[in-house]
Amino acid sequence: MSLTRSAVLATVERSPAAAGAHDRAGWVGLFAGDGKVQDPVGSRPHVGHAEIERFYDTFIGPRDITFHRAVDIVHGHTVLRDLVLEVAMGSAVTMHIPAILRYDVHTAASPDELRIARLQAYWELPAMAWQFARNGPAAVPAALQLTRALLTNQGPSGTAGFMSGAVGAGPRGKRLIAQLIDDACAGNEVAVKRVLGPDVDITAGDDDRLRPTELVAALNGARRRTTIVAGRHVAVSVTGPGGDAILIADVGSRPSRVQRLRLFVEAG
Repeated sequence: MSLTRSAVLATVERSPAAAGAHDRAGWVGLFAGDGKVQDPVGSRPHVGHAEIERFYDTFIGPRDITFHRAVDIVHGHTVLRDLVLEVAMGSAVTMHIPAILRYDVHTAASPDELRIARLQAYWELPAMAWQFARNGPAAVPAALQLTRALLTNQGPSGTAGFMSGAVGAGPRGKRLIAQLIDDACAGNEVAVKRVLGPDVDITAGDDDRLRPTELVAALNGARRRTTIVAGRHVAVSVTGPGGDAILIADVGSRPSRVQRLRLFVEAG
């Protein structure tokens, strides 16, 4: 079924609204019964309402979160949002976390009932931890509270699953994709083809195949705004003469190897 942009975006908008209102039932109820939250990407996903409730109790309920949005891109049933998350971890510690969020929306019991099938949050766990540590002694109470919440709600296994989000493509993978996108924005098709090679899966959205030439044409004249490495993925937002776009690159176990590249632009 074809959903309107306004309907998809309105469904997504209810997520930050419910989080800001500390509406646990409302926030969890936005997700499909088999919905998935992966926050950050690279960590173990929370699947189904019971696990999503535990995610809420650990990360959302205890703190105040403000969403400072820069760009929303609606591509079919998918919304990609470039933003900064302002997270009050307590009276003395407030974090500012650059992030790219991906929401996938689908119909539920009726065509008028939309649910979030998947929420993926691309942000850098190591950078967040370093920012947190720079608060010095003031961060200790907040760190203890988060640790208790992780162990209480997620258990040791879930805590390890969260921390696995710190492992992935790393700085080398981030630099590789940043340079690839810069080359595409500069119209350097030769450099782009050299990095991508003949076998990389390049698509507009998740499914529509693109040639390297078409990728370069779509990005020519643009500039990078946000670049985030999360797990084995790098998410990049760009802005330029052709409008805004977000790209998601999957990086193989060798940082020099790009496995997949997806380009999301506003659907016409």
